[in-house]
Amino acid sequence: MRFCRYPSPLGNLLIAEEGDAVVYCQWEDSVDERIIATWEEDKEQQNALLTVACRQLTEYFAGKRKVFDLPIRLNGTPFQQIVWKGLQQIPYGEILSYADLARQIGRHKAARAVGNANHHNPLMIIIPCHRIVASNGKMGGYAGGIARKAWLLEKEKGNE
Repeated sequence: MRFCRYPSPLGNLLIAEEGDAVVYCQWEDSVDERIIATWEEDKEQQNALLTVACRQLTEYFAGKRKVFDLPIRLNGTPFQQIVWKGLQQIPYGEILSYADLARQIGRHKAARAVGNANHHNPLMIIIPCHRIVASNGKMGGYAGGIARKAWLLEKEKGNE
């Protein structure tokens, strides 16, 4: 697996590709170094797919991109796959509750399970798990931290 570091306004993101698909995008400060110890870093930015992913992230952070157009591959349970596909349907600048998403995917009583799948999303920002909040409107959890989640939601709200 090849990866690069993307310097976002909120800290570095690690982006990895394997077999011509983006498979990983996480905040570097929340990643266990042992995970990436066997990966090959693309320090010279020679990998075309990683370059495209970085360009699209730059466009996103500049408020010019609302939907990512990257080949992705998601590895997870069937339920996680359903939740992650549901997350991709949430429009830029909008939010849903865990319960709303559970209803949308046909699992009305699975709000907690949706939260758990959300927590294991391997493609932060690209699959917008930051657009999910608690039913009472509170931020809830976010692997990158609540401050980042709030920043992302505010950024999207201001660029609709």
